[in-house]
Amino acid sequence: MTNNYLEINILTIFPNMFIGPFSESILKRAQEKGLIKINLIDLRDFAIDKHKTVDDYSYGGGPGMVLKPQPICDAVEMIKKNNELSLPLKIIITSAQGKIFNQEMAKKLSKEKRLLIICGRYEGIDERIPQFLKSEEISIGNFVVTGGELPAMLMVDVISRMIPGVLGKEESMINDSFYNGSLDFPHYTRPDQYKGLKVPEILLSGNHKEIEKWREKQSFLRTLIRRPEIFVNKKLSKAEIGLLKEIENNLKED
Repeated sequence: MTNNYLEINILTIFPNMFIGPFSESILKRAQEKGLIKINLIDLRDFAIDKHKTVDDYSYGGGPGMVLKPQPICDAVEMIKKNNELSLPLKIIITSAQGKIFNQEMAKKLSKEKRLLIICGRYEGIDERIPQFLKSEEISIGNFVVTGGELPAMLMVDVISRMIPGVLGKEESMINDSFYNGSLDFPHYTRPDQYKGLKVPEILLSGNHKEIEKWREKQSFLRTLIRRPEIFVNKKLSKAEIGLLKEIENNLKED
């Protein structure tokens, strides 16, 4: 017996927030195809008082509340036990202080069999939780959102797209911005002229070899102009070095 899908568990105090995003479009089809399985788990179900309390005041004072360790640890224990195949559980906590989420991280996570995303809330999670769980803290950017639910939705979407069969055509994923370390090339559709702006002639030529070369150049040029920091630690291929020299020569001529 094997597990041929990615199981994604999400621990949150607002499970209903996920119903709309996960019941439409690509994520809906991925679940219907059996490529991913999403379990929404309500943290309040693991509270031990009659008020279903999952947060408390911060030691040392200050505004805001902190998620308590007991409900989270009990929930994680239940999720670990509910595992017939004894598969390892990769645990992620959404946190503004975590590593910045990126495409490479999504690729690695898509190869896991079981994920657990714990949605942070309020002032955060009791600091002992990451130590107990040996979890990884992940942020979606250098900004703060109200809670970890929206970051969890984004991560699930990005990770799911990396799984073979989720997208209609695998080329869609391969050509995505950041997938191969550069931004996507420009796209056009009908009509070929709109309000005085024309589609580049090369795309109408039917010469697929030249179109591919044009797209590679545009992808490289767009990355160089819009996100040059992507190239800082990237080892350029011979083709990319050639494109860089060509662009440099064109700039000198201009």
